Amino acid sequence: MTILVGLIITLAAMLGSFWAMGGHIEVIWQPWEYVIICGAALGTFVVANPVKTIKDVGRGIVEVLRMLTPKPDEYLDVLGVLHDVMRELRGATRNELEKHIENPNESLLFQKFPTVLSNKQLTNFICDYCRLILMGNARTHEIEALMDEEIETMRRDELKSYHALVSIAEALPALGIVAAVLGVIKAMGALDQEPEILGSLIGAALVGTFAGIFFSYAVVSPVASKLRTIREKRMQLYVIVKQTLLAFMNGAMPQVALEHGRKAISAYERPSIDEVEQKTLGAGLATAASKEAV
Repeated sequence: MTILVGLIITLAAMLGSFWAMGGHIEVIWQPWEYVIICGAALGTFVVANPVKTIKDVGRGIVEVLRMLTPKPDEYLDVLGVLHDVMRELRGATRNELEKHIENPNESLLFQKFPTVLSNKQLTNFICDYCRLILMGNARTHEIEALMDEEIETMRRDELKSYHALVSIAEALPALGIVAAVLGVIKAMGALDQEPEILGSLIGAALVGTFAGIFFSYAVVSPVASKLRTIREKRMQLYVIVKQTLLAFMNGAMPQVALEHGRKAISAYERPSIDEVEQKTLGAGLATAASKEAV
């Protein structure tokens, strides 16, 4: 929604000012100039990126349009599942805990937190490190180094689509010049025509330069920046898991370890301590009830 609002504001200010200065807006409509620029940009994009990155850019654009940043419920679900897992690590037998981390899709513990379970990569991240903790011989600093390396690897993968869009944004002004040059070549072939016709052809050619710069700085570059913001925020979920589990490994009680994870959330999105306690206590009661039912 914000992208559409921003584009409307940009176009209204740009075209409105152009019209107020006495310009003819219809002159800007040069579809073949746009085809040259957008087609060349698309071709360059396909040449420069593997199929996996191309598909990921498509998913990223959907994320931008839907603004798929973590919601408060997602943060609370992450903290809630970590709380239950840490309680199990402290009190349950190894076999009981293995049932949860080996098959989280069928685990009552994970099923209570659907936003976590729907994120397969995050669920695997939690289960993998709980499995290492369960083995009992892992050192905290080794686990921390491994977590840092994995998070950085995932961050690089998540930002490949951002870098692909940035490359296209940087190329678009030059592709606009290419379209303008082709338009000038066409105009040069009409030097024997009347000045009005020659002027319209040169004006149409210059639209290519305008379009390349506009698409670069007003469309592709802002979309890339927003995609990076969204992906970085989603990566923060892994930092929450990391900080919480490391505090737990260093001897903190589950509720105290959760505070380490809660502090990793941006201040303006961070749930309050009361909200976390309500979520974890409610989840704990539900877990106890399910065990009694069994």
